[in-house]
Amino acid sequence: MRVVLTQIPLSVTAAIAALLVLLFFPDTLDNPLFRIFLISQAVLLAVCFAVPWHRLPFPSFLVIPVLDMVSITFGREGGQEALTGLSVLVVLPVIWLCASGLYPRLAIALCFLGPLGVVWGPLFIRGATTPQDLSRPLLYPILMLGIGVSVSVVTMSMVRQQKSLEEKDEALNAAFEASSHHERLLNTVLEALPLGVVAVDGDGNHILMNPRQRRTHRLATPPGVADPAESQLLVFEEDRTTPVPGGQRPVRRAVLGEEFTDQLIWIGTGPGQRAFSTSARPMRDDEESFAGSVIVFSDVTDLINALAAKDDFVSSVSHEFRTPLTSILGYLDLILDNAEELDPMSRGQLHVVRRNAERLLTLVSDLLAVRAGHLVVQPEALDLAVLVRGSIDSATPRAAQAGVRFSVDVPETLRAHADSSRMSQVLDNLISNAIKYSPNGGEVEVAAWRENGEVVCRVSDTGMGMTDEEQEEVFAKFFRARGVRNSTIPGIGLGLPITKAIVEAHGGTITLQSAPGRGTAFTVRMPA
Repeated sequence: MRVVLTQIPLSVTAAIAALLVLLFFPDTLDNPLFRIFLISQAVLLAVCFAVPWHRLPFPSFLVIPVLDMVSITFGREGGQEALTGLSVLVVLPVIWLCASGLYPRLAIALCFLGPLGVVWGPLFIRGATTPQDLSRPLLYPILMLGIGVSVSVVTMSMVRQQKSLEEKDEALNAAFEASSHHERLLNTVLEALPLGVVAVDGDGNHILMNPRQRRTHRLATPPGVADPAESQLLVFEEDRTTPVPGGQRPVRRAVLGEEFTDQLIWIGTGPGQRAFSTSARPMRDDEESFAGSVIVFSDVTDLINALAAKDDFVSSVSHEFRTPLTSILGYLDLILDNAEELDPMSRGQLHVVRRNAERLLTLVSDLLAVRAGHLVVQPEALDLAVLVRGSIDSATPRAAQAGVRFSVDVPETLRAHADSSRMSQVLDNLISNAIKYSPNGGEVEVAAWRENGEVVCRVSDTGMGMTDEEQEEVFAKFFRARGVRNSTIPGIGLGLPITKAIVEAHGGTITLQSAPGRGTAFTVRMPA
């Protein structure tokens, strides 16, 4: 249809010329050259309709404007006595050739040679080939050449613009496809995540919320409130009943630009109340300005319930153990009060039973202390140096058996205000661990001093050491390093959690430094 539409202007002009000749110069229709012009124009238009140009090589349609120039030559020669200016019709095929954008140099050459053939062809046929005859119509092909060059320049400019637009369009389409793919991928990931995800912009408006978070939001919505504000949502602290203050709610903290991890909250009320661990990370724009935040809600209700069940089990079992152990120790004390009536072997066996029963009772007490989550301390004025030396004296036999040497750096007196029995427990735990985790011998260094209003005690060894991952878990209840679990070293992983609880109950801190195969150093700092 593009070929047909391009040919129609010339065909219509030829039809108008035929009508004018019929009305005013009917004799011209008898001229065979003019008839050839009219017939050829009709045939060319029919060819434009009939030929399936889309199945032929793309430039093949350019044969039509070339044949148009030949047809116009016949029309000009046959009808110039009736209609002047028929030769100007050649401007239409000239424009067609140059506007096609194909073979621009050949098209420009044809723009000159075609019109030149139109005006010179008849002259050569008549034999009028003098310089004056040939130069007289020469301005006509030159004018067509100028028109062709202008059209070609404009066409090439448009072609370049079209290519540029097409390239941009392809780039935009590719970007759109990539964006659509990423959006589909993001939506799929968000729907598959077992987490609630909500994103807010810098003004606190929700810009994204996955299906799981929508369910969580419905759980937090008070009854009868269609669109609650953040302060109206049913969000509670760890006790499940105290509402979280507005400024401490996860979404509000995120809107204010805070970054946090594992804030525990309870959402909803009644039997359907759920526990969530929330974390937030801020988003930054190209200028590193705050542009919003992403908040993640992880349902940890089952984990919280499991931990509570475990603590209840530990407490229940510990209470059940304490009663018979207390009874056993009481009767052992009664028997040992009359130990002179027993033979030496029996007395020794009873002392072994008592020692192990006392160890079991200590373990039960530790389990109950861990279950309570806090320890009661009764500080008093004391000499910490005496406690350190006492713990070292108690551990010396076991250290000698393990081939461990002590290095002690403790002043004569080191005044402090602490619970004597609890601090002895801390020192015994740290020194016992230092010996226990130096199975191939080595050196345990114990030092204590006063520094900036604090008393500091450090226990270091040259034993097994720990990895970075193990150091992060070392104060967790029941934690034991992998190397220790694979060995025969006894323990259940409660000594260090209890030690930490005692130190913190005194308002102090405990830290460690360790490396695999290079030993471990624990440092306790407490207000003097």
